Amino acid sequence: MDVHLSSYGRASSRPAPVNRMMQAFASDFRDGVDINLGVGYVNEKTIPVPALIEAMQAVAGDPVAYRQAFNSGGPAGSANLVASLRRLLSGPGSALDPATVERRQLIIGPCGATSILDGLAEVIEPGIVVTSDPMYYIYCEALERKGFEVLAVPEDDEGIGLEALERKLASLGDGINRLAFFYAVTVNNPSCTLLSNRRRRALLDVAARLSREQGRRIPIFYDLAYELLLHDPEAAPFVSVLPEDELGIAYEIGTLSKLLAPSLRIGYLLGPDGPLMNAMVQKTSDTGFSAPLFVQEMASYLLDRHVTAQLRAVNAGYRQKALAVREGIERSLGPFLEECRGGSAGFYYYLTFRDVETHPASPLFQFLTRTTGDPLLDGPEGNRLPRVMYIPGEYCVHPRGEIVEKGKRQMRLSYGYEDAPTILCALAVMKEAVEYARARA
Repeated sequence: MDVHLSSYGRASSRPAPVNRMMQAFASDFRDGVDINLGVGYVNEKTIPVPALIEAMQAVAGDPVAYRQAFNSGGPAGSANLVASLRRLLSGPGSALDPATVERRQLIIGPCGATSILDGLAEVIEPGIVVTSDPMYYIYCEALERKGFEVLAVPEDDEGIGLEALERKLASLGDGINRLAFFYAVTVNNPSCTLLSNRRRRALLDVAARLSREQGRRIPIFYDLAYELLLHDPEAAPFVSVLPEDELGIAYEIGTLSKLLAPSLRIGYLLGPDGPLMNAMVQKTSDTGFSAPLFVQEMASYLLDRHVTAQLRAVNAGYRQKALAVREGIERSLGPFLEECRGGSAGFYYYLTFRDVETHPASPLFQFLTRTTGDPLLDGPEGNRLPRVMYIPGEYCVHPRGEIVEKGKRQMRLSYGYEDAPTILCALAVMKEAVEYARARA
């Protein structure tokens, strides 16, 4: 006597592989012993706790500036926060000009940028979604559970590869009429490849060409989740394509999770006014309004008073860690690597080994999770040696894409959560794991 689930419910009742892996590891994770290079949490030291306390007191103490801050709020977001975000997005050194920002609608999601992504999958008719490979696996798996088809295009040094994109689009034949939208993460998760300014413009051109050919708007969403964390001084500043969007098909999705604190759950969507944005506001209303109003007001307070210093501090910290971890990768794993990406923005490195596999059934994974069955390598029962958690590349590439075999030799390492000395210790353990895996090959 089972509940009659929807197709999405049936797909969701079977946890995704990475979900199962993370849950199994987290159930007995030992703080101070095991090392988390897998979950993309921000470093606790980047969260401005004193400023958060100051913001909470300011919001609670000024019912005029922050009207009804502890009430329900509305579906489009706090007027204060929307204004603060507009100033942030068009301020000195930003990727947008004030006029472009002012011409677009800006709405706040109910629960971070993820809720924006989820909302898009609800209001857009299921079809084909074009994205990169490696892909943002969490969202792409959710899309497929909701009935979308993911067309994952191998990336190059500038992001989604144009030649591969045109080849894959041509292979669709009449199926190209089922294109739903393009989805590009500008600092790719998992690979941290930076989507170059010319490539993001080229992707807009492709979406615009197809929109004209099909007589309908095919939107392109740029996910800016890690764009504020561009900490490499030699990297070119990001330039938005919104001023070049003649058809009204380009949208930007942003978050304050990496800049301020994930628990604020602030995600926003910036784009042309119209049916899609109206549908997103209604979806937010159906969900239960945008993020808690007092949290939005706190975020507005922080953006207006602390954002410059916070940006400087966060990026300085991640830059220092990125350099230290890159040096550790070269020292411990360099001889075994085919490629190492990342380290310029965000807080991931994406490694490709030459001849060592990284998937959960591999000797490398078993060594690092202390499941080899050898007590000398795993440690005594009930007192395992330190384990190291990472995201296997097998989960990051599309299972029906072109780089499945390569994905078996890849991994995503996060240098966000753990401190640099702990990460360097983990890399030394990884070297032992590589040597163990190679010996068993």
